[in-house]
Amino acid sequence: MAGETAPALNQGVGYGIVIGLGALFALGMILVTFILKRYNRELQTSEMFNTAGRTVKSGLVGSAVVSSWTWAATLLQSSGVCYRYGVSGPLWYASGATVQILLFATLAIELKRRAPNAHTYLEVIRARFGTLPHMVFMIFGLMTNILVSLMLIVGGSATINALTGMHTIAAIYLLPVGVVAYTLVGGLKATILTDWIHTFVLLIIIIVFSLTAYASSDVLGSPSAVYDLLVKAAAAHPVEGNHEGSYLTMRSREGAIFFVINIVGNFGTVFLDNGYYNKAIAASPVHALPGYILGGLCWFAIPWLTATTMGLSGLALENHPSFPTYPNRMSDADVSAGLVLPYAAVALLGKGGAAATLLIVFMAVTSATSSQLVAVSSIVVYDLYRTYIKPEASGKRLIYMSHVAVCAYALFIASFSVGLWYAGISMGYLYVMMGVIISSAVLPAALALTWSGLNKWAAALSPVLGLCVALVAWLVTAKHECGEMSVECTGSNMPMLAGNVAALLSPVVFIPVLTLIFGKANYDWKSMMAISRGDDHDVAGEAGVDLEEVLGGREESEREMEEEQKKLRRASKISKSMTAVLTLALLILWPMPLYGTGYIFSKPFFTGWVVVGIIWIFCSFIGVGLFPVYEGRETLIRTCKYIWWDITGKKGVKAIHAEQAAHAGEVVVTEGMTPGDQTPTEEKSLKEKGEKVASS
Repeated sequence: MAGETAPALNQGVGYGIVIGLGALFALGMILVTFILKRYNRELQTSEMFNTAGRTVKSGLVGSAVVSSWTWAATLLQSSGVCYRYGVSGPLWYASGATVQILLFATLAIELKRRAPNAHTYLEVIRARFGTLPHMVFMIFGLMTNILVSLMLIVGGSATINALTGMHTIAAIYLLPVGVVAYTLVGGLKATILTDWIHTFVLLIIIIVFSLTAYASSDVLGSPSAVYDLLVKAAAAHPVEGNHEGSYLTMRSREGAIFFVINIVGNFGTVFLDNGYYNKAIAASPVHALPGYILGGLCWFAIPWLTATTMGLSGLALENHPSFPTYPNRMSDADVSAGLVLPYAAVALLGKGGAAATLLIVFMAVTSATSSQLVAVSSIVVYDLYRTYIKPEASGKRLIYMSHVAVCAYALFIASFSVGLWYAGISMGYLYVMMGVIISSAVLPAALALTWSGLNKWAAALSPVLGLCVALVAWLVTAKHECGEMSVECTGSNMPMLAGNVAALLSPVVFIPVLTLIFGKANYDWKSMMAISRGDDHDVAGEAGVDLEEVLGGREESEREMEEEQKKLRRASKISKSMTAVLTLALLILWPMPLYGTGYIFSKPFFTGWVVVGIIWIFCSFIGVGLFPVYEGRETLIRTCKYIWWDITGKKGVKAIHAEQAAHAGEVVVTEGMTPGDQTPTEEKSLKEKGEKVASS
């Protein structure tokens, strides 16, 4: 077990990173929020807290998607799958979890088009179907967030314990503390900005790992050396179900089963996780599609190259004295707990590798947890509190409830994680089980935004009936396979395969049947357009600013709305064709010929495989690491200029606000100026907009 291996780092390092980095991010986001308020006239309204102003550009959307989808499991579980099944594992993991993000791009566009003022996808469900389906989907949505959050905290705390000896329960309760702090201060915008920081650091460390293993390591140092050690490993312990027992083939029976489980489970955790809808809602309309496509393609390289590097390094180095479990192989419990990556990092880079692993796991856990906190708080505030408890709630009250929900959910998840730790439930078990629990709601959720014929009863009943079928299939298969209902048996591949497939596909039967029984609907999509934004006039009044100014100055005209809808309709057509082609390529055209032929990689082919992965990760770094900076360069330069003016006393805040308004083409009335000082055109603009007084 993990506890039998001496940790590479001491407990002080663990507490330092968990508490120290958490505090650093919290203080950093407090500073960023202050800067945005002082120099960019941003006010933390309930809308800003939950939607980031709906103006985020594609680069930041892409980095937010990458960060939210890079769980601890992305790094740890993918490396474990590679350790078990060889080179097929990373591709099965990456392709089986990328297509959902690409396909979700279509839903993101439909959400922006059908419900431009929505805060959650559950609001859309209620606007279309009413209370019963809304309650059903709220339960499935919250179950999704709970399962994802548990995986993050359970996997992250196990890794921290293995690397530093820090007590698992201490790690469980301390990991969310810093996340809660910066989420409370900055809301969704803080989450998106820290997502970019996390993604930037994560990609650099993955690049370091890959170049160390395949270029500079004294122990490995080249694809050729890794290849030779993998051939020896297959001779010593051939993989059952792999072609000729090789680690260097895509034909892996157990790997293919995992591939199906992975695809099914991840449909649920994308299509039902309000966090992904939050990103779509936060995106500027024209940036939603490129943001999700960019994020999906850039994310692919992370599990593929991480696992191809660290999983294969674990196999290659486990007979080397530097490997933590030497002279023994890793146990199944260690692999399931996600310890392949940290052990391989220690073998490759010693304490530096352990520290780097600790850092990327901390980044993965905290950034994705922040997304979960905002996702759950927006459900609690807009789908529960504002819908059923206090419909007339003010903006100030909504912000307060958002803060309460963030704190309460973090405490709940930490306490639940402790229970799972005592019960012996690992991250790997949760990862393959999640599809059984949630995937029956995937098809109804997608159809709610794309098919006008879905009726209320099909939407409400098919997820519940599908869950019942999935649980029966899962547990009956476990009983048949093992003759018992233990954690080990129910977590094995065949029972999980049966449960996952039954969950995702059973609504394919239930929805047509329920449509025949209750009749086909003919929805006109109008009620979704009627979803309203929160009323933040009280928050703006207390801050002494004009709410319309904060939110962009004015409402869109009918002509502008029609123009925006035209762009979204075009984006919808592009997304459907683009995502179909990319999905076909990642699921069929790339892996299946290699699987069907049973080809065992030659040394040149393996070298090319690794080189493509390294090139791809550099492209990902450019796409979601550097591109967001380039895309926001004007705002960054302008904000830095304002800060310099303020610090040096060259211009005060009032003058800075006047400069901002001039940049935006607005008319601003400042001290010493009256409407009569304006040109006739400016006077007309003033009458239409009202006087805008630049004040702090």
